[in-house]
Amino acid sequence: MSSLPTEEDPRLTSVLHEDRVCTGVTAVRGRVFLSYPSADRPGVQVVEALPDGRREPYPDAAWNRSDQPPDGAFVHVNGLRAGPDGRLWIVDSGTPQVGGAQVPGGARLIAVNLDGDQVDRVYHLDEAVHPDSYVDDVRFNGPVAYLSDAGAAGLIVLDLDSGRSRRVLDGHPSTVGGPVIADGRALRDPDGAEVRLHVDQLEVSPDGRWLYYQPASGGMSRIATRWLDDPSVSAEELARRVERWCDTPSTGGTAIDATGTIYLSDVERRRVLALAPDRSVRTLVADPRLAWVDAMWIDAEARLWMPAAQLHLTAALNGGRPAVGYPVHVYRMPVEAGPPPRDHV
Repeated sequence: MSSLPTEEDPRLTSVLHEDRVCTGVTAVRGRVFLSYPSADRPGVQVVEALPDGRREPYPDAAWNRSDQPPDGAFVHVNGLRAGPDGRLWIVDSGTPQVGGAQVPGGARLIAVNLDGDQVDRVYHLDEAVHPDSYVDDVRFNGPVAYLSDAGAAGLIVLDLDSGRSRRVLDGHPSTVGGPVIADGRALRDPDGAEVRLHVDQLEVSPDGRWLYYQPASGGMSRIATRWLDDPSVSAEELARRVERWCDTPSTGGTAIDATGTIYLSDVERRRVLALAPDRSVRTLVADPRLAWVDAMWIDAEARLWMPAAQLHLTAALNGGRPAVGYPVHVYRMPVEAGPPPRDHV
């Protein structure tokens, strides 16, 4: 703990405080949405944070019910973000926890129309997941979505028009995670076993040419999207096209801006780093309050939103001992490089 920052950075503003572990935030058209995993306790998984302080289940209470998923209800939401089309996209991992068994039909990407607050389309990922998959996050590139699988190492390529999905880089070394270190110690499950989270974070370059990705234990790679998007490319050829990009630390979440700078949370040292397109790395902010910053978001005003999820202090990742300090805060600070490219239309 001695290597952790001790001084609070005045640039950080606490904009939301939650009584649940919050791992995802996205802001669009003046509306703010949050995702709560069931890491600390079961309950509503996606909410809209209303200006009066209320948290409204989103898109409605039925989707957030706990009985009989996945028939019109979430199994386990692990990520959400506003897409380039202005809809809210919700990633359902399809399993209640990392290492658990897939609920048949549970792994999905769900698109919600914000104008009517109705689910527009549900993309089922059954043909691309394994029994131990844990679908983690999503990014967009025109008619294609890329999803990470932190449970069974690999990436998923989804054709948004046809709805067909396929698995790529399955078990490739670039997608396989090692021990995740947070606050100087490795994550452990309630039985004391070391937790390994496979490919987790992913970002698309502003020009749409590259997909950057890494397991939660770090070690960022990239591959040209033209190889991923072509279903005729063999698994062997894809493997040859992977490039090691940067030796990153254990990471909770990332975001990318319009210049191609990738912001990544260093959960080992409670920092957020900025990785430039030339591979240079600098510390954007270090603060003792940034305990496991998870999926970040850059809004239209070039402000970086950072949910300090404390995920490593939940019982599931802390050897069965819950130690989260409530409330869980979402912090925000300005960044210099402008708003993100919003993936790619």
